[in-house]
Amino acid sequence: MLMNLFRRFRGNRQGTATIEFVLIFPGFVALFLVAYESGLMMIRNVLLERGVDLAVRDLRLAGAAPPSFNQFKANICAESMVIPADECDETLQVQLEPVDTIAWTTLDDNVRCIDQATTINPLDETTFTGGGSNQLMMVRVCALYQPLFKPTGWGMQMPSDGQGNYALVVKSAFVNEPTD
Repeated sequence: MLMNLFRRFRGNRQGTATIEFVLIFPGFVALFLVAYESGLMMIRNVLLERGVDLAVRDLRLAGAAPPSFNQFKANICAESMVIPADECDETLQVQLEPVDTIAWTTLDDNVRCIDQATTINPLDETTFTGGGSNQLMMVRVCALYQPLFKPTGWGMQMPSDGQGNYALVVKSAFVNEPTD
C-alpha cells in the first residue's frame, strides 16, 4: 500500500512549476532590492557631493566674510536636496581644517559622524576653521542614512552606527582665494 502511494506521488507532475517559483523567486526579489538600495545610495552620495561642492565654492569665494559653521552646514543641506532641512542638524557632521603644507598633516582617519544613539554633543568633536588667504583647506562631511531594505544584506555590509544607519562620507580640498 505504501509503495503504491509512493509510485503514484512520484508519477504526478502537478505543482512542479510552483516548486521552481518558490525556490527562485526570493533570489530575484533580493537581487532587485539590493540593486534598488545601491542605486539609491549612489544617488544620495552624488547629491551630497554636489551639495558639498557648491557650499565649498561659496565658502572659498566668500573672502573676508566666510559663512559660519551653521550657515555652511545649512548650505550643504540646501544644495544637496537629500537631507530634509529639519533633519540636517541630526544627520550631518562637517569638519573643516587647514592643511599644513610643510608636514602635510590633513584630517585624521577617524571619520566623525553624528551617532544618534548617544548623548555626546557632536559639536564637541567638530573642527571648523576657515583658514587664511591662499591656504589649502580640507573638508569632510559625513551624513547618516537609514537603509530602506535592511534584510537584503546590502545594508548589513555598509559601515553603520548603533541604529543601523549607514554613513556617506564626502571629502573635498580647496585653496582659499587671496584677499589682496
